[in-house]
Amino acid sequence: MSDQHSKTSPEFNYHLLRNALERFGRNLGQLESDEFQQIYAKASKSFELESLVLESLEAKSVVISDQQLDKSVEEVASRYSSREEFLQDLEANDLDEESLRIALYRELMFDSVMQLVAANSSAVSDIDVHLFYAMHHECFEVPETRQARHILITVNPDFPENSPAASHERLEQIVEKLGGRVNRFPEFAKRYSECPTAMEGGKLGDVKHGQLYPELDVMLFSMQENEISPIVESEMGFHILLCEKIKPSKRVPISKVKTQIREILEQRHRRNCQKDWLASLENISNA
Repeated sequence: MSDQHSKTSPEFNYHLLRNALERFGRNLGQLESDEFQQIYAKASKSFELESLVLESLEAKSVVISDQQLDKSVEEVASRYSSREEFLQDLEANDLDEESLRIALYRELMFDSVMQLVAANSSAVSDIDVHLFYAMHHECFEVPETRQARHILITVNPDFPENSPAASHERLEQIVEKLGGRVNRFPEFAKRYSECPTAMEGGKLGDVKHGQLYPELDVMLFSMQENEISPIVESEMGFHILLCEKIKPSKRVPISKVKTQIREILEQRHRRNCQKDWLASLENISNA
């Protein structure tokens, strides 16, 4: 395919438009000069690759039906509010309905050939799955979490009863009344906490590192189960925490992720098969 042909063909214009929309979300006429140069370089590569694939032996066995092509054209047209707008946009990008059909036919052919090639990829064995699990164990780690509750007394200098000193004193009084009785913590949270979580007894749920304010995070992850913290200050005000339960980090067993790993490896095998096949086509073309 000559460079001059690729510069003027409607099929190449479609590649220009597709890359402009993917890269910048704009039509060709809306691009700056440097943006168009970037798009032109990408479109040249994608068009050359598409042409190379469509000239392969594998492409000769692929058939695209009229129904497939009609559906593809209709899918593009459905993005517009009217047929008139659809045709005007095509014209603005040096395309018409017939040239769009040709470009979409090529695109469907390309995708079908690549799927045909991918079908020849090697099968994924159980050994492959177990090796992936062993070599990427960090991907299957569930971090430590802590089941927690809190009581918050907010600070608001505009109100005397919520000044820093007054809020701290109020929480000290609550701590004294609570007297370390873990079983009464939810009740006290409902009665005294000024956080929306008070409705659920101050429940914070299962908390991972980094989810709370830094001061609370450090405190919570230094506590033992069924321990109530001293008063902690954050930008919201003053808190006390209850660490109800510690759930240690653990690794998800391979039995629960085997299907997921197999899918990852199958996709990788298909991509590698396609890359190798494309490289062989390019080598033949450059010979």
